[in-house]
Amino acid sequence: MTDVILTLNAGSSSIKFAAYRVGGRELAPLATGMVDGIGGAATFSAAATGGKPDKRPIAAAGPVDHKAALGAVMDWLYQSEQGFRIVAVGHRVVHGGPDFDQPILIDQARLAQLRGLAPLAPLHQPHNLAGVDAALHAFPHAAQVACFDTAFHRTHQFVYDTYGLPRRFYDEGIRRYGFHGLSYEFIARQLHTAAPDLAGGRVIALHLGNGASMCAMRAGRSVATTMGFTALDGLPMGTRCGQIDPGVLLYLMQGKGMSAEAVSSLLYQNCGLKGMSGLSNDMRALEASAEPAAREAIDYFVARIRQEIGSLAATLDGLDAIVFTGGIGENARNIRAAVLRGMQWLGLNLDAQANERNAPVISTPESTTRALVIPTDEERMIAEHTARIAGLLPA
Repeated sequence: MTDVILTLNAGSSSIKFAAYRVGGRELAPLATGMVDGIGGAATFSAAATGGKPDKRPIAAAGPVDHKAALGAVMDWLYQSEQGFRIVAVGHRVVHGGPDFDQPILIDQARLAQLRGLAPLAPLHQPHNLAGVDAALHAFPHAAQVACFDTAFHRTHQFVYDTYGLPRRFYDEGIRRYGFHGLSYEFIARQLHTAAPDLAGGRVIALHLGNGASMCAMRAGRSVATTMGFTALDGLPMGTRCGQIDPGVLLYLMQGKGMSAEAVSSLLYQNCGLKGMSGLSNDMRALEASAEPAAREAIDYFVARIRQEIGSLAATLDGLDAIVFTGGIGENARNIRAAVLRGMQWLGLNLDAQANERNAPVISTPESTTRALVIPTDEERMIAEHTARIAGLLPA
């Protein structure tokens, strides 16, 4: 019987998963996949490591919920990998609040604490925890481990952790938490292999995707990040607004008569690239569009990234490298080129040919500040944390 760790990244309409075999001192990847379209007619897609992709609709009498989605995952795993048992499940949980700065074993008391943080991440936390509920039901004897996107940023100094509010609000937990921490933790670790001389240096990592943020790291530790109390702050994203004057929100509520619920829906679901372009939250669709609004949305996205590079470089007292990751960061060469245009003041010159082929290093050899492209792997990070917390690998 083979022991397997399952990782789950549950969203409102999807569950991404990965499976790893536990053996010796290593975790061996078995499969990755996702269920998309939860809440309606869902589709399952997956591939065993080194195997061909398998995609199929999920047959169901009604809408597919998280429990049914997890059932489809398990049915596929049992068909493709005989003789195994799930000994631990690692969950991506977006918000850990002020108290959770490390992965934890989940029990009912801690699950209740995590539910209390849902207002801080309404797009993510309830659905992350729906995945936890489904896994607790499916695997009652397996260790369940929560891995937090906020934990990596709990090393911030007070000045990069606070807002200009009365101190009592900070003490109550209203502070800058930051997100995408599992991705940044993986990038910090990968630098030891990809560029060992940079691992102890000053690095700005750009996690660019439908959700987007940036993180200033020194010696692999988070110093500052663009996201704050919630995942709304910082860069514009697929559907989220990013940085905004709080007075705009007051005006929308007091001057335009919008309710808190309407403002929340606007900021989380109808702003960012989608709202500015009036077309799509998908960068690929915007780049292919001839509409001026699509170009303007892209230009704003790039301009905000460039502004934050300057800010974070000042926070680090200089810069040794910029790392692109995430779906846009790893694949959108035109966005990378626009971001790095005119960065000679930072000692960085773009190698256009290397950028075109998505090379691991896209700066010229004479650049004193390097630009790298490193694919992230949050699932691997979750699996390793889960194995450690559950005691499944040697110390």
